[in-house]
Amino acid sequence: MAGAPALPALPAIARLPVLPTWRSALDAIWSALADDGGAGAGLTRTGPPSPGDGPRRHLERDADEQARIAALVELAQGGDKEAFAQLYDVYVDTVFRYVIVRVANRALAEDLTSETFLRAMRRIDTFTWQGKDIAAWFVTIARNLIADHVKSAKFRFEVATADMRDADERVDAPDTEVLTRLRDERLVSAIRNLGSDQAECITLRFLQGLSLADTAKVLGKSEGAVKQLQLRATRALRKALDGVEL
Repeated sequence: MAGAPALPALPAIARLPVLPTWRSALDAIWSALADDGGAGAGLTRTGPPSPGDGPRRHLERDADEQARIAALVELAQGGDKEAFAQLYDVYVDTVFRYVIVRVANRALAEDLTSETFLRAMRRIDTFTWQGKDIAAWFVTIARNLIADHVKSAKFRFEVATADMRDADERVDAPDTEVLTRLRDERLVSAIRNLGSDQAECITLRFLQGLSLADTAKVLGKSEGAVKQLQLRATRALRKALDGVEL
């Protein structure tokens, strides 16, 4: 686009820190299934724990980081190209992760991620800072672009197992790695079988690590509705995985 600020090359996506990684994201889902007052007691996990197991949650950005992001947004709205490039660095993985689970095609996901930031760059002056993470705004742009590129706007969890493995940390013990991947593949399959809204809620809350408020903003629902949606989704996953022994 003529006159547009230059963005980092999209192949750099693979080299950026993954926040959250597939490993930590899937572990967060496993933890959610095991929580809720013992409601997940019927879920048997005989495989060895993976590195991120436990009651971990994606950490909200701390106050200093949020203040830095807010400052970058203000600078970008004033035409600062470097400030927008820094926003790109912070959020490109979040956007790419959302897109890749929709299209399961790396080349298309890179193109749509690039277009998301080009569109955001053109519209950055329309963003209104309300104390919430700008991630929701970027993801909403990506969501609309995907709807324009696919026949149905219905959310489909399409992530390829190969992409999940490529982004994961390696596990030292081969046997442990195999068991962990088998368990995770069953989980991914169960997410694919969720209803459209439930799968998207799980994706935004755990794979993207968005807050409840930001997830509600992307989905166009109230926070209460998102809480109920997440509860129904985790219950559906527990039922699908009940009795699994890996």
